[in-house]
Amino acid sequence: MNRRSFIQSGALLSGGLLISFTIPKANKLAALAETADLNVFAPNAFLNIGTDNSISVYLSHVEMGQGIWTTLPMLIADELDVDLKKISIKHGGANKAFNHLIYGAQITGGSSTTWSEFDRYRNAGATARTLLLQTAATRSGTAVESCKTEDGFVIAGNKRYTYGELANDAAKLPVPEKVPLRSPTDWKYIGKGSKRMDARVKTNGTAQFGMDIQFPGLLTAVVAHAPVFGGKVKSFEASKAKAVPGVREVVQIPTGVAVIADHFWAAKQGRKALQVSWDHGAGVQLNTSTQTAAYRKLAASDGLTVQKKGDVKTAFTKAVKTISAEYVFPYLAHAPMEPLNCTVKIENDSCEIWTGTQLPGGEQAAAAKILGFKPEQVKVNIPFLGGGFGRRATPACDFVSEAVHIAKASGKPVKMVWTREDDMKSGFYRPFYVHNVKIGVDKDGLPVAWNHNIAGQSIMADAAVLFGPPPAIDDTTVEGVKGSPYLDEIADHFVGLHTTKEVVPVLWYRSVGGTHTAFVMETLMDELAHNAGIDPVEYRRGLFKNHSRHLAALNLVAEKGNWNRTLSPGRFKGIAVHEAFGSVVAIIAEVSVEKGMTQVHQVDCAIECGLAVNPDGVKAQMESGIIFSISMAMYGELTFVNGELQQHNFYDYRITRMYEAPRINVYIVDSKEKMGGAGECAVPPTAPAVANAIFAATGKRIYNLPIVNNRLQKQA
Repeated sequence: MNRRSFIQSGALLSGGLLISFTIPKANKLAALAETADLNVFAPNAFLNIGTDNSISVYLSHVEMGQGIWTTLPMLIADELDVDLKKISIKHGGANKAFNHLIYGAQITGGSSTTWSEFDRYRNAGATARTLLLQTAATRSGTAVESCKTEDGFVIAGNKRYTYGELANDAAKLPVPEKVPLRSPTDWKYIGKGSKRMDARVKTNGTAQFGMDIQFPGLLTAVVAHAPVFGGKVKSFEASKAKAVPGVREVVQIPTGVAVIADHFWAAKQGRKALQVSWDHGAGVQLNTSTQTAAYRKLAASDGLTVQKKGDVKTAFTKAVKTISAEYVFPYLAHAPMEPLNCTVKIENDSCEIWTGTQLPGGEQAAAAKILGFKPEQVKVNIPFLGGGFGRRATPACDFVSEAVHIAKASGKPVKMVWTREDDMKSGFYRPFYVHNVKIGVDKDGLPVAWNHNIAGQSIMADAAVLFGPPPAIDDTTVEGVKGSPYLDEIADHFVGLHTTKEVVPVLWYRSVGGTHTAFVMETLMDELAHNAGIDPVEYRRGLFKNHSRHLAALNLVAEKGNWNRTLSPGRFKGIAVHEAFGSVVAIIAEVSVEKGMTQVHQVDCAIECGLAVNPDGVKAQMESGIIFSISMAMYGELTFVNGELQQHNFYDYRITRMYEAPRINVYIVDSKEKMGGAGECAVPPTAPAVANAIFAATGKRIYNLPIVNNRLQKQA
């Protein structure tokens, strides 16, 4: 791993040593694909050693269940040579100094935190350790080369100093341009695994989430939104709402009408009594059935060129056999366990916000714009996030802006709360997609011609406020097909894209494009292997001959998952492999299908992610992604009739229950490859592995999700 230029500085802060980072430049999202060798640091973290011997790490990335509350401090602990448990960890607030190294904005996403911060956090610890050694050397009259650190102390000759004793003087020293990093043989934490640092507070109830914010004078607001996307308020009658005990005020805001009350129940009852007349607009014309037909028609023709090689039309004339398939994927809701919420207090010329957000800088800017403030007049406090999956990284800053409008209109400190139903019905969603694929194979059953078209909305078009106008080809739509190792082996292929526009707001969803592209590619590989009479693992091994990381993950899961074993009667298995966010994951799913119902009994998973900084955390993320994917594949579906969403809550938008959770085994490839992400990459291959196992059980291919919509009977 290359060293990166460490630019800045130590400084005094309330008596102690502060190590901060400033980076000369930051790239846009487009640079994500070119991150093999990062040459800069981005501002993101602060390490503070107090004179009381306290050690604090401030994170610009946010903890929403993915485990960075533990992983990032592990990097500093190893370089600083301190006990990880003695580090105090806190979220940093909104500040441009915390912008993401790659994205150029303050955002947590893209499974990028650990690999993008690996050098910077280690340098933070190493720089502090270097300054502490120099201070101890001067104070003791010992050559710095003779000094050493040991678990929070500097040993200088016969002197032994705590870090706190040295902090003030160390903060006065110039920060070196380069500092030595510790050898992997000296690592106590990196690569060894560690229990989560946030586990205790999240199990004893003391962890604070956005929904927990409370202070004297704080009122609660709920919002009546238009029942159709794009709808507007024509008029409203608030007298009955105001008659509800506890309701203080009813105000109109750009997104609807807010009812403000002493507490949530009063606000909810007030909204129920509120009478609103809506102008539904064009959104009322949205119906899932007609949308599906329109997208199918689009995808049947060639779209804008995403990827092209050779002469695919001529290649089809030479194919021994041709297969065609059409896939339909519904809109999906992120459905984090903690519904969206935001608390806002406006006083004179300042505003303070408390919210669980993946995009604090964006929220700060949006609030400042609404209030006519400068961004620095808005303070954003970030409690723990009760799940995100992308929904709390909304470039439009929808829910925070809504809360700020309410506080501004009412002149009161307000906690805006979305109910589960609000969360389900008010967007933003994983887009609706249709794929149309035609494949020509040779006499050996191998693909020799591939024509593939996708129709769907652009996520990046809705993110233009953050990253600028999107390109004609939105990579978040086609990733997983574009650049697929399978297509690399096909001399003649074409991939096209039809970008659609709808009133439905869309957003990145955990694993983004891989949620649909991996399903298409991996179920088709299974179909090709079956048609060729070749074991699906052997079939993939042949196609991965030039892709060592894919092969490593495939071989490890096949070995550890005992692919060739004979299963119990009624049990069937399927396999899938996919690369996402710089890591490759291979999945074996074992299922049974009885009376049309599918049960996933076991999932074996192998990940090739380069160095696993916290193997325990990687395993946890694989387990989480697998359960998330099973929910998505088995049950996930949002549908519209006359513009109105038909789903409401978890009773009709199901997630996997505890009793449905399979046994999961996770294996990590011992690898020296470039580090990849772990938060999302188990999602894409799990769904097709389940679908391939269902085919083994029933002989039926799944082309439309969710699986529960398919009649699963043993095929004749």
